[in-house]
Amino acid sequence: MSPDDKTSIVDAAKKVLDGNARDGYTAPGAGLYPHQWLWDSCFVAIGLSHYDPERAQKEILHLLKSQWHNGMIPHMVLDEGLAHRADREFWRSYVSYDSPDKVATSGITQPPMLAEAIVRIGARLKKAERRSWFLKVYKQLVAYHQWLYNERDPHQEGLTLQVHPWETGMDNTPPWMSELHSHQQNWWIRLVAKLRLDSVVTIFRRDRHLALPGERLSSIDALALYAVQHRLRRKQYNIDKIISHSMLSIEDLAFNSILVRANQHLKDIAKEIREELPEELLQSINKTEAALDQLWDPYTGQYYSRNFASHDLIKISTIATFLPLYAGSITKERADQLAGLLKTSKRFHPRFPVPTVPTDSKYFNEHRYWQGPVWMNMNWLIIDGLERYGHKELAAKLKEKSLEMVEKSGFCEYFSPHDGSGAGVKNFSWTAALTIDLLSN
Repeated sequence: MSPDDKTSIVDAAKKVLDGNARDGYTAPGAGLYPHQWLWDSCFVAIGLSHYDPERAQKEILHLLKSQWHNGMIPHMVLDEGLAHRADREFWRSYVSYDSPDKVATSGITQPPMLAEAIVRIGARLKKAERRSWFLKVYKQLVAYHQWLYNERDPHQEGLTLQVHPWETGMDNTPPWMSELHSHQQNWWIRLVAKLRLDSVVTIFRRDRHLALPGERLSSIDALALYAVQHRLRRKQYNIDKIISHSMLSIEDLAFNSILVRANQHLKDIAKEIREELPEELLQSINKTEAALDQLWDPYTGQYYSRNFASHDLIKISTIATFLPLYAGSITKERADQLAGLLKTSKRFHPRFPVPTVPTDSKYFNEHRYWQGPVWMNMNWLIIDGLERYGHKELAAKLKEKSLEMVEKSGFCEYFSPHDGSGAGVKNFSWTAALTIDLLSN
């Protein structure tokens, strides 16, 4: 790619982020995604940090305004406009005593990319400014990590549990959908399916109107996810009530891999500003690095998510198996094994890698959300991990292919691993932001 081409793409990416700018944050995309999402904003801030670190900081600070009293950072900060009253009523965060005052949010969290964004912003600042930035966000960041362990690691084993696939950021990823399907659905969902009324439900789905047909979940699956959310709301988002009768609690591989890396960033931040992390939190952090090995299956040579109650691995192969590379805590031998799988297996290395599920999976569909397409953020995480483990050539090739998709199809939400064609929402914020980051590095 020539310097002029790089400049042109970066300029176009900046226009996408400007076009999606809202009052204090950047929406993921126009129409379908009007609110602020946790890991979306973290990826956006990483891109913004290269040319507007002040706006990048505001992106994160707007997110932190939504922090719950118990320390949770919610996965959505809901827009206050009248047009989105139904979304606020759907979540009803106010049913929890821990919800923030005067801010409507969701009642669950999302992958903890916050520390990564904070550190990346800090890297673009002068030393004194960086220290001031870290001091500004430190207490809230610590509180979030403490919440993750206090509420989501009840047995103090090191791995945090998630209670809804939306918490993983990968809404219909096969391990979660498989677990969901293994439980009996609510009677009203079974009735909708029996009477084949799902086509009526589809009429009211915003995602099916604003995205291409066939890309999103079926209406039956969507209803099942809404039913899980309703159960969480009914239990006032109280984790003790939720896990005592939970049908869906998983120690998600991708989430916990990201947490390992976030913990390291948190330690680095504390060291730079000469703060002492709470001893109990440090003990939990150390447990997580060791516990990630429990998600390894030597027979298939891959990592998997785990059922919280049974501790059984959910042996459905997805892109998450490569996220321990990003974690950075696995052995060099394991990292080399994962790099070899990515490099040599056509299942994970089609023309445009990395598909969210291997191309020979029964779940694979090149344009169906988290069941086949390539996502820029997942490639970005894997590239980062490959580079730190010394697989620079493989990382460079993955980076090249990622940028080629953008050149070919624009800043789409996700892409076909077969031909790089774009799908989902156009002018998607994190695709634009991470393109800026890849080209700037």
